[in-house]
Amino acid sequence: MSAHEEISGSGREAGPAADDPRRAWAEVVATARRTTADGLVVGTSGNVSARVGDVVLVTPSGVPYDRLGPDDITGVDLAGRQVIGELTPTSELPMHLAVYRATDAAAIVHTHAVHATAVSTLVDEVPLIHYMAAALGGPVRVAPYAVYGSDELAAHVLAALDGRSGCLLRNHGTLTYGATLEQALDRTAQLEWMCRVWLAASTVPGRAPALLTPGQLDETAARLRGYGQREE
Repeated sequence: MSAHEEISGSGREAGPAADDPRRAWAEVVATARRTTADGLVVGTSGNVSARVGDVVLVTPSGVPYDRLGPDDITGVDLAGRQVIGELTPTSELPMHLAVYRATDAAAIVHTHAVHATAVSTLVDEVPLIHYMAAALGGPVRVAPYAVYGSDELAAHVLAALDGRSGCLLRNHGTLTYGATLEQALDRTAQLEWMCRVWLAASTVPGRAPALLTPGQLDETAARLRGYGQREE
């Protein structure tokens, strides 16, 4: 069975190039390269995936993103069985699959962003330093530490994501998801930026940063629902 037949037969529409697995793979690779270019990962750390039908296209383990090409397409089904390609999928596959099975995610970005990782070692929830926390569903939680690639870590991440589209992983990094790869990456960037702002403000001697209240965040969430251009 071809990759196109494997993916297009499920009937589930997904954000990343729903009817074209090759184009979806190109988007996965481009997004992975962006995480490196934007300083969100170092080397081959972090990983990116996109759900197309009942197949998950995912970056392979240990391969630099700038070396990935069209023939390196790597895909698994929702049970983790490899159905496309020969390269070994990312070691964080259990975490990706857990999120896809439990949410409406069509794309996931996992990074080792510096400021977010630092914050993950300090708090159990990212302080409400900025209203853009509302874009992630509310105060961002920190998933307890577990060894990478484990089912235990996947379970911790799911709990931290309850009602959220992003979380931190203690002593590890970030995970965000979205309807598209662009949205997932944007949420990662927003989360890293908020963590950087809080770290900067909290290090001023003799001062503590002012934080938003839950009510103020709810007000922002209501406004965000009508944000952007309206279709005619």
